[in-house]
Amino acid sequence: MVILKSPEEIKYIKESCKVAARALKKVLENVKVGITTLELDKIAECYVIKYGAKPAFKGYGIEGNKFQHSICVSINEEVVHGIPGKRRLKEGDIVSIDIGTNLQGYFGDTAATVPVGKIDSKVKKLLEVTKKSLFKGIEKARPGNRLGDISFAIQEVVEEANFSVVREYVGHGVGCYLHEEPQIPNYGIPHTGIILEEGMILALEPMVNMGDHKTEICSNGWTVVTEDRSWSAHFEHTIAITASGNEILTIPFK
Repeated sequence: MVILKSPEEIKYIKESCKVAARALKKVLENVKVGITTLELDKIAECYVIKYGAKPAFKGYGIEGNKFQHSICVSINEEVVHGIPGKRRLKEGDIVSIDIGTNLQGYFGDTAATVPVGKIDSKVKKLLEVTKKSLFKGIEKARPGNRLGDISFAIQEVVEEANFSVVREYVGHGVGCYLHEEPQIPNYGIPHTGIILEEGMILALEPMVNMGDHKTEICSNGWTVVTEDRSWSAHFEHTIAITASGNEILTIPFK
């Protein structure tokens, strides 16, 4: 069931989203050749805690395999849920940083993929198309439209560029929990699905592959990679459906 948020709840969610967005910006500023993914994780954790929030991903999951870090760092063929560690970024890599925050029981969620130094022109196009698809989806996130309108808008941009949309992983509601209803696929049929209403808080997050859409999970039980090992990009914003359209809550406010 989709739970609509009150103006008061949206105010608190927005504050959590601000911390997430600022933390993401801080981490992206430190992406460079030679830095380890664990160092990026520590930068994020320190920033989030400094501003009174908790890393939402840390401790998330089932007993015996809980996520132990503050951010997901996914490189090249890794789609999502990459685990920070000793791996160093190299010239020509692309790296996706996904950050979730918990500020006094309210959640924010955001992600972006960036290059490490110079990248191949087709990889650059992958990043541009994935980001464009996110904003096309956001354009359709308005009262009276349906969930499928968002999904189709994302899919259309991606497939017109001859890339593929990941199907096993989706966007989601967010707010009082990190993951809420509705699930938001990045592919679909327009004019289908639930009607969008003021008070919905949605995390839209296209995951786009250069090759086939199929994925698999690594032996660590977390990291998702493309089955054909083609490279993948991921962008995410948390938005609120408003009376007149929507508001992006994870813009890195000053």
